[in-house]
Amino acid sequence: MTQPENDVLKAAQDNLWLHFTRHSSYQQSEIPTIVRGEGSYVYDIHGKRYLDGLAGLFVVQAGHGRQELAEAAAKQAQELAFFPLWSYAHPKAAELAQRLAAQTPGELNRVFFTTGGGEAVESAWKLAKQYYKLVGKPLKHKVISRQIAYHGTPQGALSITGIPAFKEMFEPLVPGSIRVPNTNHYRADEISGIKGMTPEEYGFWAAERVARAIEMEGPDTVAAVVAEPVQNAGGCFPPPPGYWQRLREICDEYDVLLVSDEVICAFGRLGTMFGGQRFDYVPDIITCAKGLTSGYSPIGAMIAHERLFEPFKSGDTMFAHGYTFGGHPVSAAVALANLDIFEREDLLGHVTRHEPLFKQTLDDLSDLPIVGDVRGAGYFWGIELVKDKSTKETFNAEESERLLRGFLSKALFDAGLYCRADDRGDPVIQLAPPLIAGPTEFAEIGSILRDVLTRAWERL
Repeated sequence: MTQPENDVLKAAQDNLWLHFTRHSSYQQSEIPTIVRGEGSYVYDIHGKRYLDGLAGLFVVQAGHGRQELAEAAAKQAQELAFFPLWSYAHPKAAELAQRLAAQTPGELNRVFFTTGGGEAVESAWKLAKQYYKLVGKPLKHKVISRQIAYHGTPQGALSITGIPAFKEMFEPLVPGSIRVPNTNHYRADEISGIKGMTPEEYGFWAAERVARAIEMEGPDTVAAVVAEPVQNAGGCFPPPPGYWQRLREICDEYDVLLVSDEVICAFGRLGTMFGGQRFDYVPDIITCAKGLTSGYSPIGAMIAHERLFEPFKSGDTMFAHGYTFGGHPVSAAVALANLDIFEREDLLGHVTRHEPLFKQTLDDLSDLPIVGDVRGAGYFWGIELVKDKSTKETFNAEESERLLRGFLSKALFDAGLYCRADDRGDPVIQLAPPLIAGPTEFAEIGSILRDVLTRAWERL
C-alpha cells in the first residue's frame, strides 16, 4: 500500500465521524474506503471491485462514472457557482422546477428545493401547518405516519419517523406525530390480530387505521398523513391493492394533506418517474431527493399542489422557511442532465422490462431455509430472514445482532456485494441496484446471496 493510501485510511480512522455507524466496529480494522465507481460497480482503496447493490444509498440511478454529469457540474460552476433562491431565481432552478412540474401527477406544480430528503419532509410538515393557519384551521398541525417508517433526521422529520431507537437520544422531539400500522402483509396476522386476511383485506384494514387515528385525535387537529409508496424501513413493504386509493379517500374526507414521501421511490426506482404513478394515486405533496441527480450533487425538493400555494400569492404572506443551498445552481444543472439520461436511455422502461427477472432472481432464493419473504417493486426489494419458515418465527435481538452485524454485513461485502443487512423491524437484506443494472448484475447478486445466506444458516 502506498503512503498516500495509508494517509487516507489514517485520516478516516482519526478524524472522520461516520453517519449511523458504530465506530467500535473499526477499532481493530480499517474503515472500508471506496475510491471510484464505474457503472454498477465501485472499487475500494485496495482496488477490489464490489457490485453496488444499493445504488450508494438508493441514489445512483444512472450508474457511477457518468462523465456528462460531471461535465454539467463543471460547466455550471464556471458560469454561476452559487446564488440563493431567497427572493431571487437563477435559470437552472427555474428550468428544473418547470421540468419536474411537467412530470408530476395532477396539479403538483410548485417546487420548493432543499438539499436532501429529510429537509424535504421537514418542509412539508411546516407547509402543512402554515397552510391550515392561513385558511382558518389553526388547530390542524398533527401528522400521521407508519410504524418503523423512516422519514429523516431533522427534528420534525425525526418526529414523523417511526423507529424508536433512532429517536430516544434526541427527545423531546416535535409534538404531534401519531403512528399507525404499516403494510407488511407477511406479518399481517400478528399486526392486525386477524388471521388469514388477503392482501386487499389487509390493505383496507391498514388504511382504516389511519381513519381511526384521525377520528381519535380529532380531524380539526390533523394536518397530514405521510407515507412512502413502498416503505423502506422494515424491508420494502409494498402497498396492498387499493391501499393508496383508500388513503386518498380518507384524506379527502377529513381535509388532511396526503404527503407521498418519495425520497427513495421517485426517479425510476419503481419504474415510474414518481412512486405514486406506480400505484395510481395523486398526493397533495411529494417529497423527493436522492435519485434526482443520481447522487452527483446533493438536492431535494418538496413539490406541492397548486392550491397549497394559493394563500402565498398575495399580500405580505410568505413561507418563512428555506435553506442556503436549496436549489443550488450546480445541483440543479446536474439534475437536468440526469433527467436527460433518463429520457435518452429510457431508464424507466429499462426498470419495467427487467423487474420480472430481478424479482425471479430473488424469488429463487426462497428454497433456502433462512429466507422467509421476498417483497418489493421495481429495483427496490427486501428479503426477510427467519428462523422457521413454517411459523415465520423471527430472530430475537441477540440472534439478529450476531446474524446481521456479526456475520452477514461483512460476509456480503467481502464476497463483493454492497447492500444492506438491516434490523429496523425484522432482519432483512435490501437490494436496490443502479437502474442501469440488468441480467449480468442480477445473476451476480443471486449467486453471492445464495452462498452467503447458506453459510449464515449453517452458523446458526
